Amino acid sequence: MKLLVINPNISNDVTALIESEARRSASPGTELLVRTAGHGVEYIETRFESLIAAGAVAEIIAEYTRDGSGTENGIDGVVVAAFGDPGMPALKELADVPVIGITEAALCAAALQGHRFSIIAISDRIRPWYLDCVERFGLGGRLASIRSINETLTGIGSVQQDFKETLLALSRQAVTQDGADVVILAGAPLAGLARELAGQIPVPVVDGISAGIQMAQSVVNLQSGPHRAGAFAPPPVKPRRGLSDNLDAALTTAQNAARAVAGSH
Repeated sequence: MKLLVINPNISNDVTALIESEARRSASPGTELLVRTAGHGVEYIETRFESLIAAGAVAEIIAEYTRDGSGTENGIDGVVVAAFGDPGMPALKELADVPVIGITEAALCAAALQGHRFSIIAISDRIRPWYLDCVERFGLGGRLASIRSINETLTGIGSVQQDFKETLLALSRQAVTQDGADVVILAGAPLAGLARELAGQIPVPVVDGISAGIQMAQSVVNLQSGPHRAGAFAPPPVKPRRGLSDNLDAALTTAQNAARAVAGSH
């Protein structure tokens, strides 16, 4: 199995954290192709920054799955490795292979391990967007809290080292004060921290990157088939201009596959 893992942020330091945790989480025999967004911001905190990142992620998906099935580059699945899942669920319309966001993966993992969960975030500004994401998945009623660092970050790649004690305290508060049964350490900059804090938080702790890799592997192994109709069918054929060659090719192939299925019924 080969998974394309995309960092929607432009930070190479964050990509290194993603890759390290992804490799620890992947099953033996799973190959990882890790890529960083070609344009955007250092780390995504807002809905608008997420909008910019979505386009960068779509370009990378199109580059590696431009024939639609992923067979050109042997890609079996895609992991969008930023909490908030920039571009999701729209990106599921682009390729035949499963496209999994680390938010949806983490929420699913948390929901399987407890009734109420809390999200620990790296900034106050990011909280409204995260709340939108939880509500979009229909899990707002199971959200115990979103707690976040309210100090200025000195560097996105060093958040874990700079604020480890703060993140640990926020996690414990989520359990003792908010009633969380599960804690999610949100965001690629926190990748791997759950392993470090093992045993120091009295409830299950979910790492978004680890959850994303594990869920992607599971969905690929299900071999459920691609979307050809319904809400996640490829976009309909219509005039377009200004797209990159890769994105145009990926859309064309997806649309042709959907029309072929429609014509056979």
